[in-house]
Order: sequence, then structure tokens, then C-alpha cells
Amino acid sequence: MKSVDRVRFGFWMPIFGGWLRNVEDEQMEASFEYNKRVARTAEKVGFDISLLAELNLNDIKGATAPVLECWTTSAAIASVTENLELMNAIRPGFRLPALTAKMSANIDHISSGRFSLNVVSAWWEQEMREYGGEWVKHEQRYDRTREFIEVMQGMWTEEEFSYEGKYYSVEKAHLSPKPVSKPWPTIYAGGESDDAKEMISRFCDGYLMHGDPPENVKPKIVDMEQRRESMRRPPMIYGIAGYTICRNNDAEVKKEIDRITDVKNAAGYFGFKDFTTQSQLERELTLRDYSVSNRGLRTGLIGTAEQIAERIIELRNLGVSVFLLQMSPMLEEIERFGEEVIPLVQAA
Repeated sequence: MKSVDRVRFGFWMPIFGGWLRNVEDEQMEASFEYNKRVARTAEKVGFDISLLAELNLNDIKGATAPVLECWTTSAAIASVTENLELMNAIRPGFRLPALTAKMSANIDHISSGRFSLNVVSAWWEQEMREYGGEWVKHEQRYDRTREFIEVMQGMWTEEEFSYEGKYYSVEKAHLSPKPVSKPWPTIYAGGESDDAKEMISRFCDGYLMHGDPPENVKPKIVDMEQRRESMRRPPMIYGIAGYTICRNNDAEVKKEIDRITDVKNAAGYFGFKDFTTQSQLERELTLRDYSVSNRGLRTGLIGTAEQIAERIIELRNLGVSVFLLQMSPMLEEIERFGEEVIPLVQAA
């Protein structure tokens, strides 16, 4: 296991209007204008990549709260940024792989090769029912995702492509223009079950992890590297989610943690049961953890700028190169992070 030379700083595009399930109004409007401002600011202060979640319901603020559609948002953001990589989540249950390959190639051209994919196999059954998606049980989920990726890769690389699988079929299909990115846009995925890790090791370019401390991250990377080596595949890109709290002292940090993890009877907790029962998680998730999206506090990116930089460097030395961050309120905190933390990591 080797450390990486360069950290890529990323952030979750705030299409939900915030990240805190117990805080009703985070002063982060779920609008294109706000997201555009965040994207441009992030690019200016040193961020490299943004993840846009594909959710038709608002997982953070409650199912009836506003949430932007990620694919149209990504295409629009691509046209008003210059360097930011846009990582679109894709849920196979809602889309056809050949059409997704076409859409991806188009945004890759709009962005001049700044497009990538995060394949999310599924967990939210209620969302599938409301939007007419095709729900499959966990044991079938990664077989379907494998076929989905195989079809996309075939469409991106072959002049004429046919495929016959259990879930998808295409006949003498053509896709032009091909993506700018060769051989295809980077494909990321996450998952903690053995089925997920096996599929990701074989078919994806990057592995994304929920928030976790270094002692839990290290064995995950060792495991994935062993899988890749056994398949004679090149090393993977490793990314991790994290919620950041950058403050001047411990008292200010504690005050903020208490504020954002004060579990209340809020609409944002309604998806907890689906997330914990429809996913195979390596560690138990509590409601307090769930207060912040993607187990973000567990990564430990809290404290002074120096303490946060030290933790990022520690994770970098384990092989993590992509940090996908959340913070609140996003616009103000992303400027603080860019000014105070990023220079310390880059100088190390």
C-alpha cells in the first residue's frame, strides 16, 4: 500500500439545500444559482472535483423538500466552470445504460473531459416506488450494475456494439461522438458488502468510502488492493467522504458538533430505516451518526486547520487521494477550508 503524491479536494454539490438532518434551514438554498456560486467559489479556492448525487427525493431535508436533478445540473455547471471535475451519481434502477453512456459522453464534451461517474447500485426503496424505478434485492443488485457498466464501456469504445444480458440488451448500437476521456470517463463506486467490493474491484476505476477513521480505512484499502492484484488490474483511486468543522479551538468545535448532532424528530431522518436495512454496512450506524450525511464525522476532519490537515495527510499516506467534503453553510465554509486547510496539505 503506497501513499499518494497529490490530494484532490472535492465536495458534494449542495443540491439538497444542506447536509444536516436536524437543522431545518442551513442558509443553503436548493437552487441552481446557489450551486453555481458554490462551484465557482470552490474552483477558485483550490477544489478539484464535485460529486452530484442522483436522488429524486430529498434524502437530507425530507422527501417533499426541494432537490435539484443532478444530470441537468451537472451539464449546466460544466458550462460555467473551467477546471472542476463533475462526478455524477447514476442509479441503474432509473436509467438505461446505453442512454446513460450517450448522456455521459455529451457532458464529457461540454466539460472538455471533466466528467466522471459514481455508480450507485441502490438502497432507497421508497424512492424507487415513487419514481417508477426497477427495484431489485441486494443479491441481484451488483449483477445488474456489472451489466450496466459493461454496456456503457462497450458503447464508449466500440463503433458498433451488441450485448445480451439478464438485465439489459442492445443490438448493433452506435454512439458518436465518443467521450473526450479515454478509454472512458472515470467510473467510481462504493459499497461495503463482499458482492459490492468484488464488482467494484473488477469493473470500476475508483472506490469511494463512507466516512471512517484511518484505522478502519487501512484494511479496506489493503483488501481492495489485494483484489485488484489478483485480477491483474491497475491500482485503484481511493476516495472518502467527510464532514468538516474548521474552528479556532476545541470549545468551538464541541459547540458545533453538539448543534449538528442533536437528534430531533425531523423530516430528514425518515430515510434511516431504508438506508440501514437495504444496505450491507460494515459498522452499525446510529441516529447521531445519521444526523450528518454519509457518516461524515467519523473521518475526523474537525478541529483547527492544522488538525484537519494532519488527518488528511494521515489518510493520504494510506492511499486516499480524493476527499469528498460536506460543510455547512457551504459557501462560507468552503472559502475557509480553501484559505486555511488546503495550503497546509499542499505544503506537506
